[in-house]
Amino acid sequence: MINCIIIDDDSFIRNLMELFISKTESLCLLHSLSNAVEARDVLQSNKQIDLIFLDIELPEMSGIDFLNLEKKLPQIIIISAKEKYAVNAFDYDITDYLLKPFSFVRFAKAIQKVQNKMDKQKLAETNDEIYIKHNATLVKLKYADILWIEAMENYIVVNTLTEKITFHSTMKAISEKLPNDRFIRIHRSFIVNLKYIDCIEDNSVVIKTHENVSTLAIGKNYRVPLFDCLNLLKR
Repeated sequence: MINCIIIDDDSFIRNLMELFISKTESLCLLHSLSNAVEARDVLQSNKQIDLIFLDIELPEMSGIDFLNLEKKLPQIIIISAKEKYAVNAFDYDITDYLLKPFSFVRFAKAIQKVQNKMDKQKLAETNDEIYIKHNATLVKLKYADILWIEAMENYIVVNTLTEKITFHSTMKAISEKLPNDRFIRIHRSFIVNLKYIDCIEDNSVVIKTHENVSTLAIGKNYRVPLFDCLNLLKR
């Protein structure tokens, strides 16, 4: 089941949403609210919410203000009578944008997007490892054990918590195999595990473990994507 809440000050839209939700077997409505202030209290007390249907123009606190204030949010589907907020809303990695009035068919398509996103997340959680061909052996590495990956001419060096593994490959080939929500390329020669970034100093990323501290250069063309990624992680 997808646990959801509605935040909209329009009682007609809330009633319509409640009807659509009742017709959708995969959805479970926990709360139907008229303002974002109350919704913040609900989020604090209930960590099992998977989806929020959020209006933009709300009393006391707008939908955009709500998105800015909450650092960690479930999936968001915006429900709005105006198109003008769409571009700004998608900057917050929302799942969909429903323009009022919308049909049940359009609503159902939005829910399918939510389900697809949840399925991908579950798959990522179960697929947490990669196999690397080292000499004549396939070596299994857990993503959580990889600190960073370094390019050295025609070879790749994988720096892990316990060892270094060198094999013949390219950065492009290995980057396509790694999940982009866990790893990011910071230089033409470096891919780092976001989990182990301790801080960023000037033009370098500091990777810290209990045993060692390593400093890796940030390439000029990779600086903006890196900071964009870190900003997304703060939300």
